[in-house]
Amino acid sequence: MIDKPFMPKATAVWLVENTKISFKQIAIFCDLHELEVKGIADGDVAKGIKAYNPILAGQLTREEIEECSKDINKSLVLNKKILDIKSEKKVNRYVPLSKRQDRPEAILWLTKNYPQLSDGQIVKLVGSTKNTVSSIRNKKYWNTSNLTPKDPVVFNFCSEADIKKAVDKSDRKIARKKKEAEKENKNIEDQRKTNQNNEI
Repeated sequence: MIDKPFMPKATAVWLVENTKISFKQIAIFCDLHELEVKGIADGDVAKGIKAYNPILAGQLTREEIEECSKDINKSLVLNKKILDIKSEKKVNRYVPLSKRQDRPEAILWLTKNYPQLSDGQIVKLVGSTKNTVSSIRNKKYWNTSNLTPKDPVVFNFCSEADIKKAVDKSDRKIARKKKEAEKENKNIEDQRKTNQNNEI
């Protein structure tokens, strides 16, 4: 399945907890095995994963969920139109004071769910500073004990597409560094063997 929701397991958790949609419908939509969805319902799978609301994220409409709840043969359809609009180039916009106060919690959510993101990437996603991101990541932020992780998409700080793009970029960078390290270790090992052979 090409068109699947962002954070499929977390989305499945929400659908299991908040709808009457069948396991099969959820499995198809989230690109999971039906037994995985049953495991989520039984509490054996996805333990500790926070439910991700696909309605607030714009991935599903309430009407779509209601229709599928009444017809088990109907498949959930990803709301690509909204996702495509959200994926367009983000422009700088004024953020109300009330939302600015939510920014630290959005940063905390990103550091917990995507620790591979760099401070710089998170700064671009939520419009904060590196010092703030670093202090929250390292639990040195002045108000850390009162922060609750909250999805930045819900606050409209960024789109799902923005997060996915940043995560993909970070994952590629990590994979590249790992490959370079493995190559370097192999070169060192080859050189060590060569030196041993020369000594013999």
